[in-house]
Amino acid sequence: MSIFVGRERELAILQGLFEKTVASLVVIKGRRRIGKSTLLQHFGKNLKTYIFTGIPPTPKTTAESQHEEFTRQMSRLFNLPVIKFEDWGDIFWFLADKVKKGKIILVFDEISWIGSKDPDFLGKLKTAWDMNFKKNDRFMFVLCGSVSAWIEKNILRSTGFVGRISSTISLNELSLEECNFFWRDKNKNISAYEKFKLLAITGGIPRYLEEIRPSLSAEINIKDMCFSPEGFLFNEFDQIFSDIFLVRSEIYKKIILLLVERSLSASEICKYLNVTLNRVVSDYLEELVQAGFISRDYSWHIADKKISKLSYYRLKDNYIRFYLKYIFPHRDKIISGAFQYKNISLLPGFSTIMGYQFENLVLNNRRKIWDILRISPDEIVWDNPFFQTKRVDREACQIDYLIQTRFGCLYVCEVKFSAQEIKKDIIKELQEKIEKLKKPKGISCRPVLIHVNGLQDSILEEDYFSNIIDFEDLLK
Repeated sequence: MSIFVGRERELAILQGLFEKTVASLVVIKGRRRIGKSTLLQHFGKNLKTYIFTGIPPTPKTTAESQHEEFTRQMSRLFNLPVIKFEDWGDIFWFLADKVKKGKIILVFDEISWIGSKDPDFLGKLKTAWDMNFKKNDRFMFVLCGSVSAWIEKNILRSTGFVGRISSTISLNELSLEECNFFWRDKNKNISAYEKFKLLAITGGIPRYLEEIRPSLSAEINIKDMCFSPEGFLFNEFDQIFSDIFLVRSEIYKKIILLLVERSLSASEICKYLNVTLNRVVSDYLEELVQAGFISRDYSWHIADKKISKLSYYRLKDNYIRFYLKYIFPHRDKIISGAFQYKNISLLPGFSTIMGYQFENLVLNNRRKIWDILRISPDEIVWDNPFFQTKRVDREACQIDYLIQTRFGCLYVCEVKFSAQEIKKDIIKELQEKIEKLKKPKGISCRPVLIHVNGLQDSILEEDYFSNIIDFEDLLK
């Protein structure tokens, strides 16, 4: 039986909307498998809830086929024969009559699938909300989807929906503390390092975490999920891209492939693609950010605390990086049974890739870092991976994660993965970075080490780091 974990904040938001004296129009967006539908099913389990979903798009999907599927679902939900409707306006009128009284939730799941083929869909939906749906002051209408860029452009930025949306919820990955629950009753006996090996692939994506079998080792779980033609994560990438990007999926795939082993600026991405940086490329990058697959990490000026023009795109989705690095190149061999998978640590470039995966887990759980360092959110001026380019008056420098507080303190975090215990030379490496940082007088630097899989005693004996955070601390 699946378990529902976390989402306390989102549940509280939804519950609060029902305490109003007017109807609520809500938008929920986020990556596929992030748990949007599960959240709504859990929240609505004791309420009258109607959920409709669109057909996953293919080149042959039409407005008519989406329309027909919707009416078919409607007939089943209301136990009626299939009714023929002329257009969406008639459907919405019919639906509004079914939800006109009582505490009811109506969900259009994968809203972009349902309506993107019909140019009048959203206009008629807006009219139906104004004239009918909102008359029930105990009613909640949820527009939900994984194509975040489409939702952003056509709903959130649309003049037709201005002033009508009560709340927009963006679902992110579960925290590491919440991920810990998926090992269930075996949690206490499994090492943080073994958990990391799985989280390095699944990230905090609930649907992927549900596939973990705690009674099996990380290696067996990975082999079954990733390196078997029947494995849940073997074909997941193609499903994600065909559902979200469809026509231009190859362009997005090329961009993401460039980010597998390094973060890049927009100009560097264009250089590798042999194209000119323009609005079209910027839109591609923004859509990947909106989809939750990449992050645009901005640097800033330490002295005046202003954001810099310098930014790098980082592949923030652990599953996608693992797939493109280790599954995609060997798909044919895996299907034929010729791919010999022995141990995750023997995969080529293992330490480098796991280092990037570890950084993602840390950056996705930065609030936990703040708690451990006893930094209040209102103290933070900026926090992000930090980049400093070479100039006449300074050297180039890159910090895995830097926190600047308004009290003149920099927490310089080295996020370090190693298959073996971390050695003492990490101290020299980080100190060299600190000395390269261009910073005004009066700024203090506190070096912080965030690691997984242990470190040598000599590091503790040096008493160099102001804080040492073990991955296990992030799971607690």
